[in-house]
Amino acid sequence: MRCGFVCLLGRPNVGKSTLLNALLGQKLAIVTPKPQTTRTRTLGILNLPATERRSAAQIVLVDTPGVHRSESSLDRKMAQEIREALQGCDLTLWVVDVTRPRGAEEEYVRSLVQKADAPVFLLLNKIDRMEKLRLLPVIEQWQHVHDFRGIIPISAKQKDGLELLLDEMVRVLPEGAPYFPEDQITDQPERFLAAEIIREELLLATHREVPYAAAVLIEQFEETAKLTHIAAVIYCEREGQKGIIIGRGGQTLKRIGTGARLQIEQMLDAKVFLELFVKVEPGWRERPEFVESLDWRRQLDQLARPWQQPDN
Repeated sequence: MRCGFVCLLGRPNVGKSTLLNALLGQKLAIVTPKPQTTRTRTLGILNLPATERRSAAQIVLVDTPGVHRSESSLDRKMAQEIREALQGCDLTLWVVDVTRPRGAEEEYVRSLVQKADAPVFLLLNKIDRMEKLRLLPVIEQWQHVHDFRGIIPISAKQKDGLELLLDEMVRVLPEGAPYFPEDQITDQPERFLAAEIIREELLLATHREVPYAAAVLIEQFEETAKLTHIAAVIYCEREGQKGIIIGRGGQTLKRIGTGARLQIEQMLDAKVFLELFVKVEPGWRERPEFVESLDWRRQLDQLARPWQQPDN
């Protein structure tokens, strides 16, 4: 049995969350075309039976926010999530988009993987968008960037090259007992997965600065035999953004709610009544205490100690 933590690392929109979902065989991380969709570490647990090619394994995949320059308190929080994910990982998967030229963000990623005491696989993602003849020069360009354990071309969207990737990951991971029960898929409670689903629908429904100035907090999550009642607040920074989120006659908010409710019902396998509220919280991305309150681990701690109120 081989087990270990595998960190997915790369700049925004290279396909890390798509890869996580493809390896798990189900949707766990939200995915949109917009940069910085992932704001916190997302942990997915993959249990593999033994085959002729590889040992049985439990691979704990840790998806991270896209590596970019830190500016706001939210950006610094995302950078902290990346650093914490790298600590103690057994393997790093550096994911790059083969259709985009290497830039300054890749240099920052390189500095991170050099500090991490773990082998690194370079994953050349989105090969379905590139002619095969153009792939070899890209591989040659990357070979001198770092002492990679291996370079593997993949298409996370088309699930091309993933079996080879699984074989190579299992071969590198240490022997040991599983960290999680076989039926567990993530460490995140369902209420926080629901918040991410709502934020995904918000990202898809809005444009310009609105998606990046919005956050979602679950205020109520009550399960009964017949119905799960969820009340969530969408925070934004300005009144104009609130108007965009709500939309003419409330149509945009309704579309966000309907799309989110259907996904949450599928996740919970239960009927859901979803209420959405929109509140203005000026400059929340610059306020460390509010950004920290968005962390699902912090929220879980508050739920365990209801007499303590969040600092927002």
